[in-house]
Formats: sequence, C-alpha cells, structure tokens
Amino acid sequence: MAHPYHHALSSVKKWGGEVGDYLSLHSWFDASKEITADFRHRALRHHAEGIFMAETIFGPTLTLSTGRVIPTRWVGEQHVGEDLGFIPSFADWVKAIRPEPWMGRAQKIEPDVDPFAAPPTDSD
Repeated sequence: MAHPYHHALSSVKKWGGEVGDYLSLHSWFDASKEITADFRHRALRHHAEGIFMAETIFGPTLTLSTGRVIPTRWVGEQHVGEDLGFIPSFADWVKAIRPEPWMGRAQKIEPDVDPFAAPPTDSD
C-alpha cells in the first residue's frame, strides 16, 4: 500500500507544488486505516462518492504553494486510481461485501416511540 507521502510526491510530479500542498488530502483518503489496517479500509473513501466527499471537505480546488489552482477532484482521482487502478463506485464495493445475517436484523421501533403510529399489521 502506498503511504500518503508517496501519493503526495506523485501529485508534485504531476501538478507541481510541494508535498505539503497535498499531504492532508492524501492522508484523509487513508485515515480509514485507523479502523482496519489492510486494504479493506479503502471501502470507506476509495470510490467516486469519496472523491466528491473530499471536495466537500477540502473545497472544490486546491491552491498550491506555487499559486497554481487545481481541482481537488483531480487529486482524489489520482489517489484512488493509484491504489486501485480505476475509480469504482460505492456500489462496486457493496457488491463485493458478503452479507451476514446480523446486517439485516432490524426491529421496528415506531410503535414504541410514536404515539400516532398505526399498530403493526401481519404484513409488517
């Protein structure tokens, strides 16, 4: 797995600037390693929606130390592309997750918390 520093070096080579211009963004993509320290951490942010989420957090553009302005999305696409070889959708990740019984267990709480909820029917 590439370290955020090495992704940042790759960004410098591609768009100029300094490692520090990119390090926080690349570190954000890999911060999910705190949860699981293997490739599965990528399911949280390494997809198209994660790239758009990065734009929401870091803004639509990055201003490099050289003054050049580049789209944040470019850097996100670079990071995900370097790690995975393409940019999957979140749906691509979900299709690869093996469902477990506990994932689908849900209990309707409406009758317990909403005094105006209709009583449960046989079809519920």
